[in-house]
Amino acid sequence: MFSKILIANRGEIAVRIIKTCKAMGIPTLAVYSEIDRSSLHVQCADEAALLGPPPPLESYLNIDKIMALAQERGADAIHPGYGFLAENPKFAQRCEDEGIVFIGPPSSAIELLGSKTESRKTMMKAGIPCTPGFEIVGMELPQISRQAAEIGYPVLIKAAAGGGGKGMRIVRQSADLEKSLEGARRESKSAFADDTVYIEKYLEKPRHIEFQILGDKFGNIIHLCERECSIQRRYQKVVEETPSTAITPEIRAQMGQTAIDVAKASGYYNAGTVEFLYAGEGRYYFLEVNTRLQVEHPVTEFVIGLDLVEEQIRIAAGQPLRLKQDGILQRGHAIEVRIYAEDPAQNFMPSAGKILFMKEPTGPGIRHDCGVYSGWTVPTNYDPILSKLIAWAPSRSAAIERLTAALNDFPILGISTTVEFLAKVLQHPQFAAGNTFTDFIDQHFSGGKTPPAESQHFNLALLAAAIAETAVPAEHVGGAVKTAVYDPWQTVGAWQLCK
Repeated sequence: MFSKILIANRGEIAVRIIKTCKAMGIPTLAVYSEIDRSSLHVQCADEAALLGPPPPLESYLNIDKIMALAQERGADAIHPGYGFLAENPKFAQRCEDEGIVFIGPPSSAIELLGSKTESRKTMMKAGIPCTPGFEIVGMELPQISRQAAEIGYPVLIKAAAGGGGKGMRIVRQSADLEKSLEGARRESKSAFADDTVYIEKYLEKPRHIEFQILGDKFGNIIHLCERECSIQRRYQKVVEETPSTAITPEIRAQMGQTAIDVAKASGYYNAGTVEFLYAGEGRYYFLEVNTRLQVEHPVTEFVIGLDLVEEQIRIAAGQPLRLKQDGILQRGHAIEVRIYAEDPAQNFMPSAGKILFMKEPTGPGIRHDCGVYSGWTVPTNYDPILSKLIAWAPSRSAAIERLTAALNDFPILGISTTVEFLAKVLQHPQFAAGNTFTDFIDQHFSGGKTPPAESQHFNLALLAAAIAETAVPAEHVGGAVKTAVYDPWQTVGAWQLCK
């Protein structure tokens, strides 16, 4: 096993990885930018090292600095989490070249699957069902327009090198094609330094279904069933669950085998996610592979009953899979919501600032993967995700009840968040009925708006915020700041032990 793992990330996913490393007895090295000196992941790790200024290119995307710190501090493995360098084939290749284990797939698989056009070609050659589409490199507008008309409007323009909704445009008529192409290319160039885009048939009301896969270095590959991730804003997921209400056991087995075939076609190992668009009645199409740990992995852990980060580490250390496909069983139902520092009523505009008070929800079947605390300031430099709230129960209806109750007992003061919005989503009759399609938010919560309602936690949270504002000493360790969260001993005044 590894002597030390460097966590090349921040926030809730870095904290999540550190917890598993602690359980496995593996020391951890956190890295941080100047603005993250007092972040929770810095406080949780065994060691912490400064990367540089807040801009990602100077900190969490600085491959040279991260590799130098790994060598200097004796880390023999790096876990990239998700985002930042997690799907960067050059980073994985650098780890391979310098003898540091990259806890993820090989660089060759990341490079192949990171290009949506190349991965589509590979999958089509392997007989994997893909949506009709075409690459437009070197094509002029008239030819693009003719081929788009052949596959039929609406069509979807997508960035070949990216994800997360960047560089995507829905085109419903030929008159809008040129303007949409320009916009997609411009956004793709800005986000990924690559303006290559391609066009595929747009499915009007699909479901976003993904399959978690695990593979070892000996050629063994299994799937851990599906997650439904259809509820999205700006093409990014905000609610995920498993099992899907749309998938029968027969379709699950078929899609799961297709996911395994995708992994084999790309030479994949470690954890990954094969994403599909499900059009109903057993019709599904390959979308992409996320070559990393997914944000929504906790719902799979709840229902399957394992620690995916631990499995990642064991596979990276050269151990064979401990699981067989016939031993994978789904138990109960799990739902996750992503808590963002955003204002849903303002079209999900990011909301930076100081968290005056936060009370984490608890209860049976409740898990909270969190990267923040009361008194911490949410910066503007990074993705605004704060935490993930997950509920498990024997049935879907019970899981909805548990998660809704947890959201209603989750005050966060000082910034705008998606907590109340997500509770409204879970309480919507169409969500309860399982009618979750990719246009759910646009159809039922246009612009993120919900009926105005005063938070039921206001008075309690306001009182608690005053307590949280009490000055708490900070401990400086190696340049990082370890800031204590609220401690009742700080409020009782002078005291001493008596015999």
